[in-house]
Amino acid sequence: MTDRAADTAAAITVAPGVAAQAVTRPPGAPAHGLGSSLAPSDAWAKAQGTHPYTADLWAEGLLWAAVLRSPHPHARIKRIDTAQAAAMPGVRAVITHEDVPGTGGLGRHVADRPALASEVVRYHGEPVAAVAADHPETARLAAAAVVVEYEVLEPLTDPEKAFEAPPVHPDGNLVRHIPLRYGDPSATGEVVVEGLYRVGRQDPAPIGAESGLAVPRPDGGVEVYAAVTDPHTDRDRLAACLGLAAEQVKICVTGVPGSLGDREDLGFQVPLALLAIRTGSPVKLAATREESFLGHAHRHPTLLRYWHHADREGRLVKVEAQLLMDAGAYADDSAEALAAAVSFAAGPYKVRNAVIDGWAVRTNNPPSGYLRGEGAMQVCAAHEGQMDKLAARLGIDPAELRARNVLATGDPLPTGQAVTCPAPVAALLDAVRGAPMPALPKDGPVEEWLLPGGPDGAGDPGAVRRGVGYALGMVHMLRAEGSDEVATATVRVEGTVATVLCSAVESGQGFATLARQIVQDVLGVDEVHVAPVDTDLPPAGPGGRGRHTWVSGGAVERAARMVRTQLLQPLAATFGMSAELLDIADGKITSYDGVLSTTVAEALEGKELWATAQCRPHPTERLNEAGQGDAFVGLSFAAIRAVVDVDVDLGAVRVVEMAVAQDVGRALNPRQIEARIEAGVLQGVGAALTEHLRVVRGMVRRPDLAGYPLPTALDAPDVRVVALLEERDVVAPFGAKAVSAVPVVVSPAAVAAAVRAATGRPVNRLPIRPQSAVGGA
Repeated sequence: MTDRAADTAAAITVAPGVAAQAVTRPPGAPAHGLGSSLAPSDAWAKAQGTHPYTADLWAEGLLWAAVLRSPHPHARIKRIDTAQAAAMPGVRAVITHEDVPGTGGLGRHVADRPALASEVVRYHGEPVAAVAADHPETARLAAAAVVVEYEVLEPLTDPEKAFEAPPVHPDGNLVRHIPLRYGDPSATGEVVVEGLYRVGRQDPAPIGAESGLAVPRPDGGVEVYAAVTDPHTDRDRLAACLGLAAEQVKICVTGVPGSLGDREDLGFQVPLALLAIRTGSPVKLAATREESFLGHAHRHPTLLRYWHHADREGRLVKVEAQLLMDAGAYADDSAEALAAAVSFAAGPYKVRNAVIDGWAVRTNNPPSGYLRGEGAMQVCAAHEGQMDKLAARLGIDPAELRARNVLATGDPLPTGQAVTCPAPVAALLDAVRGAPMPALPKDGPVEEWLLPGGPDGAGDPGAVRRGVGYALGMVHMLRAEGSDEVATATVRVEGTVATVLCSAVESGQGFATLARQIVQDVLGVDEVHVAPVDTDLPPAGPGGRGRHTWVSGGAVERAARMVRTQLLQPLAATFGMSAELLDIADGKITSYDGVLSTTVAEALEGKELWATAQCRPHPTERLNEAGQGDAFVGLSFAAIRAVVDVDVDLGAVRVVEMAVAQDVGRALNPRQIEARIEAGVLQGVGAALTEHLRVVRGMVRRPDLAGYPLPTALDAPDVRVVALLEERDVVAPFGAKAVSAVPVVVSPAAVAAAVRAATGRPVNRLPIRPQSAVGGA
C-alpha cells in the first residue's frame, strides 16, 4: 500500500442540520453504476412482505424438526432414553450423538464443539437430541419427552477463575494468550490514569430467528436450504459431521434477513440434515425466539484494565492493558476477536510504547463468537474512557486531547504494522467538532422534547442534564492473521442482459446491489441480474468486515473487465486501434478521436460473452510471540459526537443526536452507506444502554425480546452524517472501505463519554446501568 496521497478525493460534507438520509452526491453524479444510489432490487418485495425467507419454504411430504437442549450449564450425561419420544404418534425419527456418523465438529475456526452433546453438556441450551415429526407441535412434545439423566456439575462462570479451574473442555480453558510488547515496556509518563471497564454480552437479536429446510438426495446426500453467509465452509463442516463427501452435500442460500453474526452457526443444520437422511423426507426447522437466543453465539463479555501514561501536554507515552474475553464453552471466533482487541487496544492514537496482555478463556457460559466489530468494540469503550479520564486529570478539553494524539497515515500500530492505508482521523474529529449542536429543549416547543423516560417521562425536567461526548475508533477490513482471502466470480452477457454468478451472500450489506453497479459501470448495460447462491458455484468466502465489497466485488470487476475486452477488441481491430483507446459511457462506445461511435446494445447484438476471475488481496501474517506482525489488510476509522440528556435523579438516558464522520475510501452507493451507518449507530446505542443478555451462574435469564430490550423507534437518536471522507485506498478495488462495523464500535463509547460529561460519573460499564448515571451535578 503506497503512494495513497495521489488518489485522494475531497470530503463529502453535509450541510449543517441535515439528517443522514438527506446526504446526496454532488451535482452530476451518475444515475447508475458506481457512485450512484442504486436501490436494492429486492427492496420493494421486502417492503411489501413478499420476499421469500427460509421460514417460508415448503416441500411435499414435509416433516418438522425440534431440538432438545440442555437445561444445565454444566452436567455429565448419564443416560439418554428416546423410547417414549419415538413411540409417540406422528414421530418419524429421534436422534442423539450416537446417530452422528462423522467425526467432524462445529465451529467456524476451531471445530471443538460436538453436533449433539455426548458425555458432557458445557452450556445452557446445548443441543442433546433432535426429533422429526409430521407436525411442529408434535416434534416439540416429542423432544420434551426424551429422557436425559444428568449428573449436574459445578459450572465455571467467572472467566477470572478459568486459569486455575479444572478444564471444562479437553482442549483446556485457555483459548489464546497474546502478550503484546512494543517500544520500551519500562517507559512511564508524568501523568498516569487507571481504569477498570466491563462490556456485557450483546446478542445479534436477528429480525428472523434461525430456520432451514433439508431435502434428502438419491445418492445418500442432502441439500440444505438456509440463510447462511458462508455456504462453502458450512458445507465442508456439515459433510464432515455427516460422514459424507463434500460433493454429496449442497447448501442453497435463501433469503437472509440480515446478518450480524448469528448466521455463522452450524448448530441446527447438522440435526436437520441427519433427520432428512434418516427419514428420507424433507425436514424443516423454525426456531423459537428462545431457541434463537440459546442457540447462536454472542458478543464476547470482556473485562478490561487500563493504565494510560502521558506527559503534561496530554501526549501519550505508554498504554498498558489487560484484556480478558469470555469465550463461553467453545473457542469458535475467540482467537480472532482477541487479536483485534489486543491490536486496537490503544485506539486510533499514536503510542510510542505499549504493554498489552490479552486472554480468551473457556467457561460454561453461552458461546461467544463473531459480532460486528468483534474485539474492537470492547476496547474502544475502554480506551475512550481512559482518554476522558486523562483529559479530566489534565484539565484539557476531551476533544482537544484526542486531537493531540490522533493516528495518521504512516504511523505504526502497537503491533509494529505501519498504517499505510488512508487514516484521516484528524479530519474526522474536526468534522464532528465543527458540526452544529442540536437545539436545547428551551429553544424548541415543549411537545418536541422527549424526556429521557419517554414522551411522558416520569422524571422532573429540572433533573435533566445534557452531555456531549466524543469517541474515535477503528476496525480492520477482511479477515486477519494470514487468512487466505479469495473470491471467484463469473460475468455473463447475452444481448443487453448481464448476469453475475458469485457465491458472495447478500445479507443486507449491499453486495448484490454493488455487483449490479460494477457491471453497469464497466460494461454500460442497465439490466444486471445476480444469480442465487449455492455451493455449486466456486467459493467466495464469508461476509463481514467489508470483505465482499473488496474481495468479491474485486472478482466481479475483473470478470466484467475481461468481458469488456472481449467486446471491444473486435471493434478496435476493425479500426486498427487498441481496445484501450475505446471508452464506454452512457450506453455508448466511442474512440478517443471520435471516429468510432456506436451503442453498447448494437455491439452486443447476437453475442454471448462471459469470463471468470478471482480476487486475492495481499497476504497478512499471524501475530508473533510479542504481538508483532502485519496482521491486517486495511483499516477503517470513524469519529462520533454523542449528545445525550440524562435524568440524574432516575438514571434514565436519552440519546438526542449522534454526529458521525466516517472514512469510507470511496462512496460506491451513498444512500446505502448512510443506511448502514444509521443501522450501525443504533446497534451501538443498544449496546450502550439496553442490550445485555443476562446470564446467572451459567443460566440464560429471560431469553426473549421482553427480557432483552432492543432500542425502539423512540430510542433511536437523530443520526447526522456530517462527513463521508473519500480518501481512496489504492490497493482496494474501487478504493472503498468497510462501513458497517465501525459505527457499531464507536457509538457505545461516544454515548458513555456523553453520559460522563452530563453526570461527572466514571461510567465504566456497558450497557450503562441507571445507577451509573445518577447523582450528577
